[in-house]
Amino acid sequence: MGNLLRLGLPKGSLQESTFKLFQKAGFNVSVGSRSYFPYIDDPEIEPLLLRAQEMARYVQDGALDCGITGHDWILENQADVVEVCELQYAKQSKTRVRWVIAVDNDSPIQRVEDLQGKRIATELVGVVSRFLEERGIKAEVEFSWGATEVKVKTGLVDAIVDLTETGRSLKANNLRIVDTVCYSTTKFIANKSAWKDPWKRDKIERLALLLKGALESEGKVGLKLNVSSDNLDKILEVLPALNEPTISHLSREGWFAVETVLEETEVKRLIPELKKRGAEGIIEYSLNKVIP
Repeated sequence: MGNLLRLGLPKGSLQESTFKLFQKAGFNVSVGSRSYFPYIDDPEIEPLLLRAQEMARYVQDGALDCGITGHDWILENQADVVEVCELQYAKQSKTRVRWVIAVDNDSPIQRVEDLQGKRIATELVGVVSRFLEERGIKAEVEFSWGATEVKVKTGLVDAIVDLTETGRSLKANNLRIVDTVCYSTTKFIANKSAWKDPWKRDKIERLALLLKGALESEGKVGLKLNVSSDNLDKILEVLPALNEPTISHLSREGWFAVETVLEETEVKRLIPELKKRGAEGIIEYSLNKVIP
């Protein structure tokens, strides 16, 4: 057997979006409903499905060369790994997810200090325990297997630490945010020994480049158009681009082909304006990857 990269893919909430990301990056990944061993059309990669909560530990220990997990689970496991890059899946959202302390709206708890001697339920036990310890607060932090929000409402615990992006779900459940414990984004991580291996590092870096390129293309489209020299300046006045539009001479005297990449949300406003300013042969096309 030749060189092989052992890759951990997250099973659960990130699985579908991760498979779609790999497909956009140029890899065909599929898995049976009961299998933990996905197929990938790259003979140099051996993928394995694991819960994101466990990923950092197995990457640190060397059972995996690299994997995709949340920064929160790296912190929870206190994993000594290489953080190769950030993979912000929800490109349209600039909000990082965060773990917050939440209590019932009617709770007397107003500050972190008020948690002294209280009971807290969370899946992120290690991080929360260290957060409280750093502030000199002694509280009972217990692991929650799920339905965490219900435990405050029914009086099983005094507070919870749960994951949120907007806070709307917490508000809908009559819960109030007291403080933020940590923020998290999705990370592509590597084992330190694998990172020192020239072949594995090169393979990991190539994979990271393609994944980031696929993410960078989300929400963007390409636009091509033809325009006469008389109208070129008017077109360039309104045409956005990542850097500058590409302009090429056409075989037809006095005419140019203009190509650019822009946010998809701008297209419906822009195309009628470009047409009005003399653009012809306008083509919009989707993108799989944008490599900055």
